[in-house]
Amino acid sequence: MSPSAVSTTNGIGIANLPNQRHKIVAKRGTNFTLMVVGESGLGKTTFINTLFTTTIKEKKNQTKRHTKQTHKTVEIEITKAELEEKKFNVKLTVIDTPGFGDYVNNRDSWLPIIEFIDDQHESYMRQEQQPLRKEKLDLRVHACLYFIRPTGHTLKPLDIEVMKLLGSRVNLIPVIAKADTLTPKDLETFKRRVREVIAAQNIQVYQCPIESDDETSTKRNMNIMAAMPFAVIGSDQDVTTPDGRKVKGRNYSWGVAEVENEDHCDFKKLRSLVIRTHMLDLVSTTEEMHYENYRQSQMETRKFGEAKAKKLDNPKFKEEEESLRKRFTEQVKLEENRFRQWEQHLIAERDRLNKDLEAEHSHIKVLEGDLDSVQGALNARSGRK
Repeated sequence: MSPSAVSTTNGIGIANLPNQRHKIVAKRGTNFTLMVVGESGLGKTTFINTLFTTTIKEKKNQTKRHTKQTHKTVEIEITKAELEEKKFNVKLTVIDTPGFGDYVNNRDSWLPIIEFIDDQHESYMRQEQQPLRKEKLDLRVHACLYFIRPTGHTLKPLDIEVMKLLGSRVNLIPVIAKADTLTPKDLETFKRRVREVIAAQNIQVYQCPIESDDETSTKRNMNIMAAMPFAVIGSDQDVTTPDGRKVKGRNYSWGVAEVENEDHCDFKKLRSLVIRTHMLDLVSTTEEMHYENYRQSQMETRKFGEAKAKKLDNPKFKEEEESLRKRFTEQVKLEENRFRQWEQHLIAERDRLNKDLEAEHSHIKVLEGDLDSVQGALNARSGRK
């Protein structure tokens, strides 16, 4: 009997493989790492808590925002949480970058962020090269939300520089923060300008798959991508609308800005992109494209198992070195000034002593003259006798 003749009413069970895969994934859960980058005061913490409808990150003390900071460095804050929905677990990691863009001079302020992303690829690659690979620590960033200040003009040079570097390493998703501070017309103009700069500067942003077997899904994906950059409103407070509904939003004198109202902002579209419809694609894109690009570039220039060469021009160390050099120079100047004053004091003291010595010498000469006179007088008196 030929193989083609083998058939059963219900098939041999190959079609059941997706169900098996679903059971395995549902039991194991998944890891998802989300990075948020942007200046302070753009509502990143509030947005994260609103996105996952729970307190993932505690809000910071805003009264300390304008206090003087001694160290101008960008920090990396890691917050972990475990979320469960319908018996499916997601181990969530949120990476925050406090200190980014908060200074007048933000030169090289993005390097700690870029190094962190590269270091996670490096760490994962090193773990893959080990004999035992059961428990691998994976903090590779699957999506990066870059928060843009709603100036109404266009992207700043800092935004352009950082987005270029991030887009080549991670799934970059630009987000316009505090969209309720702009009028609908100004917001649309601002979004258009941001898109033009992104295209002109060749900034790589995440593009979700558009085509789908389902026409509804295709249309939904097109609507999501058409909204980029996503304008969002963050609020974890319940407010009451004029028609009596309880919603997440912000109260204003002119009405309520609703977080989940698509006429007010793009929050629902962004949530759909990051969580509901394309989380798996974000994870697989990180694995198959960004991580592979890093791995390939490293394997071409390094031997197997060789450690990554550490850069010696870390801007943080440069700043510390410059600070130490400046302090050393100031200390040397102080010591030189002190030495010069001491030297001048010694010279003045020497001159005073020389003058005193000359005066004493003159006085001795006068005394010697007086003594000679007295001696001569005595000799003359004794001669008369």
